[in-house]
Amino acid sequence: MGKITFYEDKNFQGRCYECISDCSDLSSYFNRCNSIKVESGPWILYERTNYMGYQYILKKGEYPDYQRWMGYNDSIKSCRLIPHVSSHHGSYRMRLYERENFGGQMMEFTDDCPHVYERFHYHDIHSCNVPDGHWLLYEEPSYRGRQYYLRPGEYRRFTDWGAMSPRIGSFRRLKDFY
Repeated sequence: MGKITFYEDKNFQGRCYECISDCSDLSSYFNRCNSIKVESGPWILYERTNYMGYQYILKKGEYPDYQRWMGYNDSIKSCRLIPHVSSHHGSYRMRLYERENFGGQMMEFTDDCPHVYERFHYHDIHSCNVPDGHWLLYEEPSYRGRQYYLRPGEYRRFTDWGAMSPRIGSFRRLKDFY
């Protein structure tokens, strides 16, 4: 079980809302979000309702202002608890494709990749299949920039994982995150 508390103002001030499960629409609980306390579980926060828009992955800790979680603004409108993923579970596998609908060149990965272009020779990834494990994609190399959480499933277009462009610079397995 997870627990996260959202605050409208910086430094854990102002109107607040405590959440213990996924919520597709937080807009009725607060107008803006400027600080957060994550008491348990890692969470994915979304800029828009229904798990859309920019994503932020937060693990246990205190975030006194939105820049501490690399937020682009004070808009958090939905959240999801990341299921417990442990490294002893074993396998991680992800297939990246240069074109939509699993077309073009494909590369399969089982490990973290700090620089996609060096290994894949493409900056843009248009589709992805995740048979095993949970992954974080980053817009920039060295695990920087916007983040995208992928659980097992098929992603026929980059918009399926919430991205606005197909640019992926790095990715890592989501393990030992609790």
